[in-house]
Amino acid sequence: MQVQLDSEEAQVAFGEALGRALQGRGRVYLEGDLGAGKTTLTRGILRAYGHEGAVKSPTYTLVEPYELGQQRIYHLDLYRLADPEELEFIGGREVLSDEAVCIIEWPSRGEGWLPAPDLRLSLAVAEVGRRLTLSAESQQGEHILQALDASVSPCQPQDGARHAE
Repeated sequence: MQVQLDSEEAQVAFGEALGRALQGRGRVYLEGDLGAGKTTLTRGILRAYGHEGAVKSPTYTLVEPYELGQQRIYHLDLYRLADPEELEFIGGREVLSDEAVCIIEWPSRGEGWLPAPDLRLSLAVAEVGRRLTLSAESQQGEHILQALDASVSPCQPQDGARHAE
């Protein structure tokens, strides 16, 4: 699935739709260059669960946990990870085995240690806004994409989000 997101507001709105489609669990890998909007999309996912505060990329802490009601969400940023084994020392096994939503920026830095994602999202800067490519990498990921596709109609763009050709 490919989506054109024409503005920051469209990224956040799409993130909210994705958050609802996740239904409280799943591993999401976010890929893209610096400044592509990975944390902006994460802000939308968190809003789907009621988070209204600021969302900063956990570049230095590596993981930022969110407890939103009964929902646990972990936002990981592996950009500064020197060795994938460092994930062991920050409680990575517990975080990734938990019944939670795990959003992982820069997953290539954890290659060989991280489990496979349910969804892989790739953000790229476009002439206007961002181009988002989503691919399912598990059966759960397929279900998430189906739910997301049903909520974001290609015929009626919502808040600047539209399916790309």
